[in-house]
Amino acid sequence: MHTNEQLINDFYTAFQQLDWQAMNQCYATDVCFSDVVFNNLQGDDARAMWHMLCSKAEDFSLSFSQVTANDTHGSARWEATYTFSQTGRRVHNIIFAEFQFANNRIIRHSDHFSFWRWSSMALGPAGLLLGWSGMLKRKVQGQAAKGLFTFKRRNYSL
Repeated sequence: MHTNEQLINDFYTAFQQLDWQAMNQCYATDVCFSDVVFNNLQGDDARAMWHMLCSKAEDFSLSFSQVTANDTHGSARWEATYTFSQTGRRVHNIIFAEFQFANNRIIRHSDHFSFWRWSSMALGPAGLLLGWSGMLKRKVQGQAAKGLFTFKRRNYSL
């Protein structure tokens, strides 16, 4: 198994255990994380996001598969099932992740999933009807950014 393939396995195994500290050990200091909700988080912001998500996780389970990696790039498929804390609704999200590596660490991590599918589960009828719209996506991104800022202020020295 390639070292970077093992790094991805370590990352998702830690995520299964909601061990944000072990997850963040897989990241380079200046890592860049991006998905449809959290856009372009750099370094400490990306690490704080995993801390926040792991600490708020309810009824959480995760599986991962199709892990591949070489010296510079990798990918994986993962599925998370959890209760979305803001609505109490059950979510089963299917994600395709892409990675870039340097010096045995993840330097870029991009997750791809259907915002419409996610919002339909997490937000119910509003997500089903408006999940395709940029307006709802921007609203969710704004709430996520605000939540991360508040979490960082409470848990880190800013």
